[in-house]
Amino acid sequence: MESYWQRSLESGHLFCFGLGFSAVTLAERLLARGWRISGTCRSAQKQAALKARGIEAYLFDRDRPLKDLGQKLADVTDLLASVPPDDQGDPVIDCHGLEIAAEIANASHLDWIGYLSTTGVYGDCQGAWVDETSPLQPSGARGLRRLNAEEAWTALPKPAHLFRLAGIYGPGSSALDSVRAGRARRVVKSGQVFSRIHVADIASVLMASMAQPRDGAAYNVCDDDPAPPAEVVTYACELLGVAPPPLVDYAMADLSPMARSFYDDNKRVRNNRIKEELGFSLAFPNYRVGLKSLFDAGF
Repeated sequence: MESYWQRSLESGHLFCFGLGFSAVTLAERLLARGWRISGTCRSAQKQAALKARGIEAYLFDRDRPLKDLGQKLADVTDLLASVPPDDQGDPVIDCHGLEIAAEIANASHLDWIGYLSTTGVYGDCQGAWVDETSPLQPSGARGLRRLNAEEAWTALPKPAHLFRLAGIYGPGSSALDSVRAGRARRVVKSGQVFSRIHVADIASVLMASMAQPRDGAAYNVCDDDPAPPAEVVTYACELLGVAPPPLVDYAMADLSPMARSFYDDNKRVRNNRIKEELGFSLAFPNYRVGLKSLFDAGF
């Protein structure tokens, strides 16, 4: 396969708005290469934990905007945003959009901007396949907020790369953990499938994009195997050697409004672009490979 990597990732400074699961996984890989990592989190406890890992974190949320952001971005080469929108909009754009735009206009050192979105921007496609050229027609308020955030990040003087993530799982956050904790449910809705992505593959896709920037490009980040959620729980139980929980019809399931909203959308997400444009190969092409790897590693 032809390689698309052109930019060296031997050194740099990554700033992450929102040092969550995906961003920290990327950060740890770059730290191992000698990068400087900084960014934001929401609690002093998380801030201290990140500092212990070599990451400089600042407290930020809509009610606590950053001071002197321009100074913090002065030598940043790569900027990642993973703060989800709230009911008022994108907190980062609302609090710092003008400062980020000004920094972009004056900063030749800023090579790459990424925004972590979701496949929810495609809405409900009744199980049909979608790709990055499909209509963006979110079916609920959360999806619409994501679409508005995407538009804001791509409207910057240097448009962000968009990464539309499927359901994320990885060490400490997978069906294995749900089964062990007794939280797993096998909810069945006829024809319903979800796409998924291992957090390690997210980090790899982000690095592949950083090495080959295409400002404003959108990428679906998911594995090759959209699958019913009950099937994933069943396999996790097989790995753990426990009986699976009973099947529950979606119409009868006692789900929170948030959990129920995930079943409003049904689609199969294509990932051809990350393979063809970025020369990317999934380490975990389906949930079985991903869960077995986590199980074998003790997670």
